[in-house]
Amino acid sequence: MNVLKGACIIGQSGGPTSVINASAYGVIRTALDSDVITNVYGAEHGIKGVLGDRLIDMSKEDAEELELLLYTPSSALGSCRYKMADPDVDDTDYKRILEIFKKYDVRYFFYNGGNDSMDTCNKISKYMQKVGYECRVMGVPKTIDNDLFGTDHCPGYASAAKYIATSCMEVYHDARVYDTGMVCIIEIMGRHAGWLTAAAGLATAFGAGPDLIYMPETDFDMEQFMADVKRVYEEKGNCMVAVSEGIHYADGSFVSEAKTSATDGFGHAQLGGLAALLANAVKEKLNVKVRGIELSLLQRCGAHLASQTDIDESFMSGKAAVENAVAGLTDKMVGFERSYENGKYVCRTKLFNLTDVANTEKKFPREWINAQGNGIEKPFIDYALPLIQGETKMKKVDGLPRFAKLKKVIAK
Repeated sequence: MNVLKGACIIGQSGGPTSVINASAYGVIRTALDSDVITNVYGAEHGIKGVLGDRLIDMSKEDAEELELLLYTPSSALGSCRYKMADPDVDDTDYKRILEIFKKYDVRYFFYNGGNDSMDTCNKISKYMQKVGYECRVMGVPKTIDNDLFGTDHCPGYASAAKYIATSCMEVYHDARVYDTGMVCIIEIMGRHAGWLTAAAGLATAFGAGPDLIYMPETDFDMEQFMADVKRVYEEKGNCMVAVSEGIHYADGSFVSEAKTSATDGFGHAQLGGLAALLANAVKEKLNVKVRGIELSLLQRCGAHLASQTDIDESFMSGKAAVENAVAGLTDKMVGFERSYENGKYVCRTKLFNLTDVANTEKKFPREWINAQGNGIEKPFIDYALPLIQGETKMKKVDGLPRFAKLKKVIAK
């Protein structure tokens, strides 16, 4: 085996999750303990930190603070949304990255993120191969959207799913407290894939969740929606609905398309306000009491409701990235493969080619949605339940979470 000595960089990119830092800690801890990785650097705000020569010396952090990353939400090193050009069109950024890699003798690069981050990872990996600079590149997955290619599930998804299911169960009880009926519409993240919204179906399976669930995998029909809500309301005296922010009409236009030019930096239009829009429509049409709720950022930063299974697996993915890179592998993303042994759920890491993963979205299976397109089938419940098990071991002080406080000493 070719023993490659040198420093490593870990960067985080894209929207955060409640467990993305557990993956980063898996990388950082394993790299600090490695006898071939000479220095461990954290990129401040992802690839922008590399381009701007803003690298955090992780060896200067207290071990106890680093360990708290397991239970600290959001991206501790800072994130970014930065689309790198095709190197054949414009290689300015790549030349700069190579310059920084040489300056700090970086031979290992780990990038912790979702679809767009894997694209960045893939481009850097291919460029380094092309110019003959030996650097092992590994993608460490994260996304609450659960839409990365190949992997059984993504780190971050389970905790968001647990938050959504729990919140729906709590709202379900609150929405039924009065002697007058109410329609409650809960808007859940998910632009093109309905994995998160499907999690509301866990609450329904346990007797306290949405009556109707609408996801981007099926076309939305406003008239049918109104008929569904009216039917349930007349039957039960109440109606609870879960909707993906990305539901769209048959012509592909988003139901909630924001009437502004705001995008998130990758040209994706900012969605939101769907719950309020649908609530107004139902109020006008059915003349009943309606409440629209947008879970928004809460579903991705609710670390107090994180799944310990998710935390453990997220750490495992970061650790596996370092171990495989040190063992000589490169140009891969660490993913998960599930099996059942003696009826018990088991998760192991599996490597996928970055080229396959970059910019490929994994949709929610249509056969896991009912024929009417407004509910979830049992195979999804069986898929999701093992992922949300285990309560977080989050440390608390005076009843409040004690999150990691990093010194962030910039390397010279």
